[in-house]
Amino acid sequence: MTALFDLSDHVALVTGGNGGIGLGMATGLAKAGARVAIWGRNKVKNDEALAILRSHGCDAMSLVVDVGEEQEVVEGFAATVGEFGRVNSVFANAGVGAGSTRFADMTTEEWQDIFRVNVEGVFWTFREAVNHMQPLGGGSLVVTSSIAGEIGFARGQHYAATKAAVKSMVRSIAVEYGKHGIRANAVAPGWVVTGMTDGFIEGERFERNIKPRIPLGDWGRPGDFEGIAVYLASDASRWHTADTITIDGGYLWSG
Repeated sequence: MTALFDLSDHVALVTGGNGGIGLGMATGLAKAGARVAIWGRNKVKNDEALAILRSHGCDAMSLVVDVGEEQEVVEGFAATVGEFGRVNSVFANAGVGAGSTRFADMTTEEWQDIFRVNVEGVFWTFREAVNHMQPLGGGSLVVTSSIAGEIGFARGQHYAATKAAVKSMVRSIAVEYGKHGIRANAVAPGWVVTGMTDGFIEGERFERNIKPRIPLGDWGRPGDFEGIAVYLASDASRWHTADTITIDGGYLWSG
């Protein structure tokens, strides 16, 4: 059974892999034996994440890449393939969060900025991946969505719209490229303690109003995404595609 999850001959790329959920995913992949490339905009954070991955015996690399810039994505993917020879799975995790602007006051610039990273960045990353994976006979694409793509999200309509959009994107990629052995899925986290949520998630208001609605009784942590990353990269998910896997402690269905 453990052979199903063996990634010792596997190369994985995780965008936004220098912290939070992305680092959790990258750590799981490293523990399973994969070679791992991480992209992030902050070199210091990249180096710190690289040290963590290498502490697990992982052959890892990092690149400073802003996925909101098309040319950086193209060059970053080429550099990753140049270093490792191929890429078998791509986790498009990099993204930006929502502010607290009322919808009626939201500017076009705010709306476009979040789409540039959260949707166009995924498009550019997966386009490069599909073109690379097709001749290889397949691969796995995974995008980090959010339960915000399912629920009403006041003052975060732009963020919610991006997270719904990428779920639709991967379903459509899965349908078009399944014949080439390419699987495409989304992971939809709930309330997770990361650098993006540090300012509010463990505050008194959220502890009082949100946490009691999580059936498993606790916030998510980056380590909770290690297993799903290994599963979706590995042969264990050979016949699993066009899906959204929700990991939220049961929050979405708590009523």
